[in-house]
Amino acid sequence: MFNTQTLTTLASLIALVASLPAADPYVTNAPHVRNLDKRASSCTFTAASAASKSVSKCATAVLNNVAVPSGTTLDLSDAADNTHIIFSGTTTFGYKEWEGPLIRISGKGIVVTGTQGHVIDGDGSRWWDGKGSNGGKTKPKFFKAGDLTSSSITGLNIKNTPVQCFSISGANGLVVDSVTIDNSAGASKGHNTDAYDVGTSTGVTISNAIVYNQDDCLAINSGSDITFTGGMCSGGHGLSIGSVGGRSNNDVSNILITNSKIVDSSNGVRIKTVYGATGSVKNVTYSDITLSSITDYGIVIEQDYENGSPTGTPTAGVPITDLTVTGVTGTVDSDANNIYILCAKGACSNWTWNNVKVTGGKTDSKCTNVPSGASC
Repeated sequence: MFNTQTLTTLASLIALVASLPAADPYVTNAPHVRNLDKRASSCTFTAASAASKSVSKCATAVLNNVAVPSGTTLDLSDAADNTHIIFSGTTTFGYKEWEGPLIRISGKGIVVTGTQGHVIDGDGSRWWDGKGSNGGKTKPKFFKAGDLTSSSITGLNIKNTPVQCFSISGANGLVVDSVTIDNSAGASKGHNTDAYDVGTSTGVTISNAIVYNQDDCLAINSGSDITFTGGMCSGGHGLSIGSVGGRSNNDVSNILITNSKIVDSSNGVRIKTVYGATGSVKNVTYSDITLSSITDYGIVIEQDYENGSPTGTPTAGVPITDLTVTGVTGTVDSDANNIYILCAKGACSNWTWNNVKVTGGKTDSKCTNVPSGASC
């Protein structure tokens, strides 16, 4: 039997344990863990620092209402192969003028999803000043999806990124599906809020994207075997190849952009290459693209970009070859141009156009070196 002193001591120990804060992360060990994978089966993180430090120890990592401190990256790049990362609740970020990114994920076999009702909220209005990445406040890029192999990002709800949302680089076999990016609140001051910037990647598929933003819905700067399908783009600059040139990798090939809608945007279909640069754009297909309420160009293809703006003088260093445009239809505003093509001599060839019907705007008289089969 316990005496009175022993019972008093036990009661004190129980009270002490009860008063201790809960550990972060909460870990549930698998009942039978193979030697090949000694990670906890599931971890729940409520702090960004704990997630960055311990994600490698978890087969499943749940990010529950994480508030990321200012000037800090929610860095999950140490995740082991085949980790499942789940965003839950509301993910927020402290304010600081810096380059970011606010989130970084990389690895092999990584699966990223979100629970029902979750949101990843950049609260970009704190940075928006109408200048984007061209001046004013230094704004952090949002989500660096770098060096992801045989991985997927599915069902995320993202809103109000300070500038560019997804920076996809070094990917090989990445699927991004049913992600909503809603920057509609930045209609007056948001700028350079590209949804998907893709570079130096192979085998990327972006499907069922819903995008409200103020720059390119898609911009492929380099890479091969990239598909964008089933998208809806509103408020931005359309579905773009480029700008191509002036980077370490300046080749784009085997691209399919299909079955998508572009509304209330400055451009619809766009290809832009850099003035004086070298590289290549080949085997690109735009098919079954519907346009409406386009303010500048329904289709615009030009080889004259310099420092982000057209010069009016095309150069031939980045030829555009084997381009197919089929089933691109819709309307532009009355003061917009239906189609504009500005190619250097001999730099655009082997183009195929079928069922291209862009109406409502002006016919551009300054089209140059339009290849056989296409028309302005």
